[in-house]
Amino acid sequence: MQELNQQVAIVTGAGSGIGRAGAVAMAMHGAHVIVTDRDGASAQETAKIIADAGGTTDWRTLDVADDAAIEATLLEIVDLFGRIDILHNHAGLQVGGSVEDTDVSGFDQSWSVNVHAQFVACKTVIPIMKAAGKGVILNTASNAGVFLDRGMVSYITTKTALVAMTRQIALDVAGYGIRVNALCPGWVDTPFNGPYTKQLGGRDALENTVTKDVPMGRFGKPEEIASAILFLVSDASSFITGHALVVDGGESLTGS
Repeated sequence: MQELNQQVAIVTGAGSGIGRAGAVAMAMHGAHVIVTDRDGASAQETAKIIADAGGTTDWRTLDVADDAAIEATLLEIVDLFGRIDILHNHAGLQVGGSVEDTDVSGFDQSWSVNVHAQFVACKTVIPIMKAAGKGVILNTASNAGVFLDRGMVSYITTKTALVAMTRQIALDVAGYGIRVNALCPGWVDTPFNGPYTKQLGGRDALENTVTKDVPMGRFGKPEEIASAILFLVSDASSFITGHALVVDGGESLTGS
């Protein structure tokens, strides 16, 4: 794995789960990681984990549903450090339900967090990366962005759109030394699964679903997804852009 020595990285939604694991992994490989989350206490906790392990970090409270807050946070980081080398747009929202069961407000909220926020962050950071002649953007989508699932119309729609947007942006900026990829995790045992767990009828039902639908027969671990994150943000993937990397134990091989 390539080192990220002295690179400046920002991670949204890094207060728990995959976002936290990815932020810690980047810091342990030498990046200065700015941890952000809507829950400031969770962001601070992630930053403490990094600092206690010997990494360098800052943290910010950031609600990605607020366009102005995204722009202000990114520009503040540039003012402080002179650059942003890595942007990991990880914050996301899971809204369960079929088209009949999903409120329009829920669909709009899902779009706002899962697509619109990533667009705003990319739009803000790309001129900064262009000026530097380099940069890496990683958007967390989902394996739901590459296959279909029942009763998840908002999630499937937004994650599919995010994969397409990532590929288009990658094409547009490849000539400027900027790489843009999508991370597509499958089932990882984190609190993010709460809405779908409720929709299925509880934890036992979720575990049965994972055992049945994932060919490897288990949840992924946040640390396993963090390894994919490190690959995509480091020079180990220096000739990869516009790619959606699926990390799901084979689930998407059996989907629609």
